[in-house]
Amino acid sequence: MPAFLKKIDPLILLIIAAVVVAIIAPAQGEFARVFKVLTNLAIALLFYLYGARLSPHEALAGLKNWRLHLTIAAFTFVAYPFIGLLLRPVSTLIPHELYLGILFLTLVPSTVNSSVTFTSIAKGNVAGAIVAASMSNLVGVVLTPLLIAVCMGGEETADGGIHIDASVIGEIALLLLLPFALGQLTRRWVKDFAANKGTKIVDRGSITMVVYSAFSSGVAAGIWSEIGVGELAFLVVFAITLVAVMLWLTRMISTNLGFSRGDVIATQFCGSKKSLATGVPMASVIFGTGGTLGLIILPLMIYHQVQLMMCSALASRYATCSATGADAGH
Repeated sequence: MPAFLKKIDPLILLIIAAVVVAIIAPAQGEFARVFKVLTNLAIALLFYLYGARLSPHEALAGLKNWRLHLTIAAFTFVAYPFIGLLLRPVSTLIPHELYLGILFLTLVPSTVNSSVTFTSIAKGNVAGAIVAASMSNLVGVVLTPLLIAVCMGGEETADGGIHIDASVIGEIALLLLLPFALGQLTRRWVKDFAANKGTKIVDRGSITMVVYSAFSSGVAAGIWSEIGVGELAFLVVFAITLVAVMLWLTRMISTNLGFSRGDVIATQFCGSKKSLATGVPMASVIFGTGGTLGLIILPLMIYHQVQLMMCSALASRYATCSATGADAGH
């Protein structure tokens, strides 16, 4: 394998493959309906494994650091949505569904696995990162649909209007929260299996399945003719800029709040990320499986890869500076 490919997250390669397959052979008819059921089962299994991996004792210990968790939650569910709303004028420059996708990515929870991994590499507060990222996803099951109702309610897409009600929150809870709770309840028997690196195939596979389904719908609807190189370049530049701004903002504010070095690092890596694993399933429930779903999740897909690359570089810098006693922020 070429050296440059080894630096790319395997999930991104799978996503690209899913898009290519969707263009060549989109899911249609009965196959599309069956594939949707299989995709939901894969998502449920993913969140079951998330629940089985989280130690209740570790979570309870981490919850004591309430200032850290409130700060990360404020970035995830207040600062990001505010930025998304400030960007509304952008909707006059790009397809409306792409702007809705940008707004949607600002409303989803933080990542779990990558936030914890980068915090660990950077020698930060790992326990705090585990609890903050996990709580972000659990709270997001209810809070993200509510934020969408407030920020996007009444918006029109090619598939119709966006309306959020109790049934949507219930469906998301059934798909994500219930499996997580079952994972916690059965953790004593399955924790070793859930922690096995081989289970990453579920993480990557479930997201890839959702992307293939979404892009298949877009191909069938002929919606991809609306996207050009200019829009894709804009999304990449936007993602790089937003990640850089949030990494700076999380560091600056947490440092001014008097956080320890470990908590500053956890705040940066948990407070600057958005979860593809949680966001894509939520989008499929909230926006349906019509052709516009692919456009709405596209900004989140691009942002996901950009945040991984930039945070990976920052984590490596923190690790180097920790070994030499230097300050990664300067």
